[in-house]
Amino acid sequence: MGGELRYEIAQNAYIKLVLHALKHKSSAVNAVLLGRVSSQNDAVEITDSVPLFHSQIGLLPQLEISLILIEEHYAAKGVSIVGYFHANERFDDHELGGIAKNIGDHIYRYLPQAAILLLDNRKLEALTRTKDRSPVMQLYTKDASRIWKLIGSDGNQLTIKEPSANVVLLDYVSTEKWQDVVDFDDHLDDISKDWLNPELFK
Repeated sequence: MGGELRYEIAQNAYIKLVLHALKHKSSAVNAVLLGRVSSQNDAVEITDSVPLFHSQIGLLPQLEISLILIEEHYAAKGVSIVGYFHANERFDDHELGGIAKNIGDHIYRYLPQAAILLLDNRKLEALTRTKDRSPVMQLYTKDASRIWKLIGSDGNQLTIKEPSANVVLLDYVSTEKWQDVVDFDDHLDDISKDWLNPELFK
């Protein structure tokens, strides 16, 4: 299910995910995707993302607390959790692991159109040379057998809303903007750090 859907991610949501992964290059990181399912054009619109953790990403109590806070905050805006993002610890690991699948399963229970995005370090590394406009992520959705399945890498089912997003991303990378990203780990260590990252793109 969900294989025929298209997924469109907004530029800021996309860039925030990549910057979070770059900030913690030697750790696995994760985030949730927020947005809505559009019935008019068979698309899941990912409008925002919230970086979750960079250490102990599989711990259930912290995950549950963060999901409750995120859901409460975004429900008032008519936005809900529509998927999950994961970046593996090892640069050369391109497989969707058990923790990512388990968290994806949890979200899927509430939204059958949910997707998992997995950072593809090969695409990210090649970005400076190729000037590619497609996302540096792999898209996974559940098929009829309810198994997470990698959807074709032709770029048709996962697109970035703004075509120049990778150019903006490279600019942020060159200025080390990733240092400004705050995730839930940072917030739990120091509650003055805002997990909504309101200043990130100002």
